[in-house]
Amino acid sequence: MQARMKNPAYVLPGALKGIGGIFQAIGESGLSQEVQELVGLRASQINGCGACVHGHVQNLRKAGASEERIASVTAWRDAPFYDDAERAALQLTESVTRLADRSHESVPDALWDEAADHFDERELSALILTIAVTNLFNRINTTIKEPAGTTWG
Repeated sequence: MQARMKNPAYVLPGALKGIGGIFQAIGESGLSQEVQELVGLRASQINGCGACVHGHVQNLRKAGASEERIASVTAWRDAPFYDDAERAALQLTESVTRLADRSHESVPDALWDEAADHFDERELSALILTIAVTNLFNRINTTIKEPAGTTWG
């Protein structure tokens, strides 16, 4: 399988520079790499982005996450492998990613309060940006039909 075209972020170097700045800020926030990858994996599963699912699974393995944690992200509510902070992050991810499915507020106050109980303002900012950038790349990759296993950089 081959992508329809080169990733637009590489076609337009200014876009890559901007995205790189977001990733740098996320990395400097204090939000753990494992939480970043868990929410990236969950958003990518929801959006059906094979390239991003593959990438986040690989990154979680490199970060030392157990196979149980990786394999259970799609069913995180029923799996005992996540702490309360990770559960709040995964719920926030689902709410932000499923905007079109909503029949109420995208992020209800109770969910916001739960996330804010576990993450400080910098970490919460990084969490929101991680979810948003993952959704951006999911949309790019599904549009251009980026195959799983693609490496960038």
